[in-house]
Amino acid sequence: MGIVSLSLVLHNPLLSQTRQFPLSQSNWLRAPITNRNKRTSLSIIRAQSGARKEEIVIVGAGIAGLATALSLHRLGIGSLVLEQAESLRTSGTSLTLFKNGWRVLDAIGVGDDLRAQFLEIQGMVITTADGSQLRSFKFKDEDGSQEVRAVERRILLETLANQLPQGAVRFSSKLAKIERSEDGETLLELVDGTQLLAKIVIGCDGIRSPIAKWMGFPEPKYVGHCGFRGLAFFPGGHPFEPKLNQIYGRGQRAGIVPISRTKVYWFICFNSPSPGPKITDPAVLKKQARELATDWPSDLLNIIDHTPDDTISRTPLVDRWLWPSISPPASAGRVVLVGDAWHPMTPNLGQGACCALEDSVILARKLARAIESGPAAIEDALSSYGSERWPRIFPLTIRANLVGSLLQWENPVVCSVRNNVIIPKLVKLGPMLEHTNFDCQPLQNQVV
Repeated sequence: MGIVSLSLVLHNPLLSQTRQFPLSQSNWLRAPITNRNKRTSLSIIRAQSGARKEEIVIVGAGIAGLATALSLHRLGIGSLVLEQAESLRTSGTSLTLFKNGWRVLDAIGVGDDLRAQFLEIQGMVITTADGSQLRSFKFKDEDGSQEVRAVERRILLETLANQLPQGAVRFSSKLAKIERSEDGETLLELVDGTQLLAKIVIGCDGIRSPIAKWMGFPEPKYVGHCGFRGLAFFPGGHPFEPKLNQIYGRGQRAGIVPISRTKVYWFICFNSPSPGPKITDPAVLKKQARELATDWPSDLLNIIDHTPDDTISRTPLVDRWLWPSISPPASAGRVVLVGDAWHPMTPNLGQGACCALEDSVILARKLARAIESGPAAIEDALSSYGSERWPRIFPLTIRANLVGSLLQWENPVVCSVRNNVIIPKLVKLGPMLEHTNFDCQPLQNQVV
């Protein structure tokens, strides 16, 4: 949702030519995974002689997968990206990227293309459900280098994909099984029976990652609230200033973020004891969202009414805490996780996509240094990536969770303290933005 809020009161320091490897040319077909919920063990198998050999296979063509592939490409390393859908999954609304995310986009060479299409968000305004203003911030007053823009997910994915070599992304390629071969490589079997034998596998397959499950990670945990999201369209232009507008109620909050001259992203987050049934009917989703916003400022209802039905979604918010010495590491042999597949976090700090982008550049850089030195060096590089990223990811996941819990308070007395004391008198902008200071550093030896 790209929400930034009371993290300020939760600050805690813990908290040349491209070497294109051979790509298979077969037309892979779609089919369902018949035993998706059955965990595959880390068994050692002998690959069938018909398995196609690949150097690096990235599973998932979302933000993490495409950014990782592009980071590797900029360093002269080819990869094959497998995507289970028949095209880029461009559904969804938008995501908010802060300074650290834009640094990564600049490092991989797409930052300016995206800046030209999206408004820079100048600050944040916090109001109550009755429209009373609690606080107002300007991002650059505290941090002159700060950059905040909400980016349409479809355009971000297409921009990343268009920078990759032709044939780098293979669609309709759903993973059915993953096993380790006897020589330490990884056998990937697709639902049509195609086998790929990969030297390196990078799991970018999202929150419900089958690769993470295979590596021993538990399912992400529901945090107690759900979110509606939508992307409103105003053909003649909308009237909203380029600010992140947040509305706080009791057990419910909302946000309004202009992303361009004609489009406005919005969300409503509400408490729910369970995720509830999955609803796909867009008319029903819009009706439910309007009901939640009935007594709130009229701007929010107007935005919902201007939202095409097919952009509205409702999702439960989940995360996974990577406990030291308890959670599995980010890599197992030459299989490694990136983004939501490893560290799903709630959107309360606006850092989920930013951290996935960070992952991609750091992993690519480490692999580029090790890939010519053999299997042992590659495994060390993947292990080093996990060790470096964990101190960054784990505290952010916890802070995002705690911020969400605080903002979803229902008790009227506690909400009164929040609105009359915490936000007006205790909220500080500096700590709120401190986690965006991360700098991935430029990629070396870029090839465009």
